[in-house]
Amino acid sequence: MSGRPARRKSPAGGGVAAAVGTSDVDEDVTALRELAERAGRDLEGASAQDVLRWAHESFGDRFVLASSMADGVLAHLASTVTSGIDVLFLDTGYHFAETLGTRDAIAQVYDVNVRTVLPVLTVGQQEAVYGGRLLQRDPDACCAIRKVEPLARGLAPYTAWASGIRRDEATTRREIGVVEWDARRAKVKVNPLASWTQEQYDFYIADNGILVNPLQFDGYPSIGCAPCTRRVAPGADPRSGRWAQVDDKVECGLHA
Repeated sequence: MSGRPARRKSPAGGGVAAAVGTSDVDEDVTALRELAERAGRDLEGASAQDVLRWAHESFGDRFVLASSMADGVLAHLASTVTSGIDVLFLDTGYHFAETLGTRDAIAQVYDVNVRTVLPVLTVGQQEAVYGGRLLQRDPDACCAIRKVEPLARGLAPYTAWASGIRRDEATTRREIGVVEWDARRAKVKVNPLASWTQEQYDFYIADNGILVNPLQFDGYPSIGCAPCTRRVAPGADPRSGRWAQVDDKVECGLHA
């Protein structure tokens, strides 16, 4: 699916979030930042469902999830809080077939509205403009074109967004809050799984029969674009298979 998000009525009495867009822009941004900082303190230690519930009650249809389709954990959690929440998926044009299949399965199984966002340029157009093998020559530029810009465009109608990142996944993520201010995009960012461990994550999947990208069972604990993702040896850093051809790249730019 693609295009404009389905609109749902915002909950009454949404407080600061409900007022966004009705007064001076600078004041709105300051109020949202203060709201995010306060919620980050108040909701630390809250359950993932409670964090998502706060976000939904605060922002209504201006709240969206972003998913890489490694699994359906975040979509399932959100569906226990509300129905029909929007879920953004960035189709880079380089995904594994299994990832696209997982996206389609999540859209069918869970009570969410999956929206696929495409880059401005197709892979062929990108190669015509920038030359071939950009993902190898300049992976940061490739990520900017195929992930960072599409996410910014996809998030444009929303005030707050959620990701499924966790503190234990990478050193670059150790300080994330359950709610924080996304200064680059001037939006509230929600990380309901921030404090979860891998053990908790695996238990939730098993206990709830969550849909999982089949690549997870084939040596790919962290899944990105097919040309930039490698199998990981048992016991190795789960993210060591990402951008294996680049020594110092550990993030695509969406979260850092």
